[in-house]
Amino acid sequence: MKKTIDEHAARFSAAASSYDDEQDSTEYLACADLVVENAAPAGDDVVLDLGTGTGAIALALAPDAKRVVGRDISEGMLAEARSKAEDAGIDNVEFGEGSFREPNYEGEVDIVTSNFAMHHLSDDEKREAIAIIADLDPDRFVLGDVMFFGEPDPDEPFYSPEVDDPATVGLLVDALTDEGFVLTGVERVHEQVGVLVAERYGTASERVSIPTEDE
Repeated sequence: MKKTIDEHAARFSAAASSYDDEQDSTEYLACADLVVENAAPAGDDVVLDLGTGTGAIALALAPDAKRVVGRDISEGMLAEARSKAEDAGIDNVEFGEGSFREPNYEGEVDIVTSNFAMHHLSDDEKREAIAIIADLDPDRFVLGDVMFFGEPDPDEPFYSPEVDDPATVGLLVDALTDEGFVLTGVERVHEQVGVLVAERYGTASERVSIPTEDE
C-alpha cells in the first residue's frame, strides 16, 4: 500500500461530495455495470460490498437482494452513501466502517462485491484480503478493478502510480484459486481494467484448500 489507510481515508473523505460526478469515464461506468450484472443477487441473498465508497454498487444491488452491507474506510464516503440511500428510500442497506482486511462484519454473506478499490493494496495485501473474503464463505465474489491484462503503458496509465498499486490478472486469479474459488468469468473492459467473477461450490467443510510450496 503506497499510502496508509488513514491517508487514503482522508483523501477520499475530502473528495466525497464530488466523487460521483467525477467517475464518468467509459471504463469506470462499464466496470460498475458489469459488477452489478455479474453479482445478480436473488431475493434471499446477503451482499457485502467492500470499498463501497458512495454506495453506487450497494444501492444498485439492494432492490434485488435481501440485504446489502457496505463497508469503507472513509467516513465522508459513507455519509454520502447513507444520504443517497435515504433519498432513494432504500432501507435494506447498511453502511459502516470496514476494510478489506478488517471488514467488521460477521454475519451471513452470499455474495461479496468490490469495484475500483482493491488496487490500493499491495500484492501481498490483496492476497490477504482475498483470504479474509474467502473466510466469510460467500458463494460468489465479483471484483471490478484496475488490473493488468498485459504490460501497462507507462505513458498512458489508467491509474495513478503515486497512490495506486494494481495487480496483474494472473496474480489475482492465483490468489482466488488458492482460496478455493473457481473463476467463472473474466470481463476485459480495458487493457488495465476488468471484472473477475469467482465462485465456490459445496459447503465449507467440503472445500479443500490448495497447499502452498511451503506446506
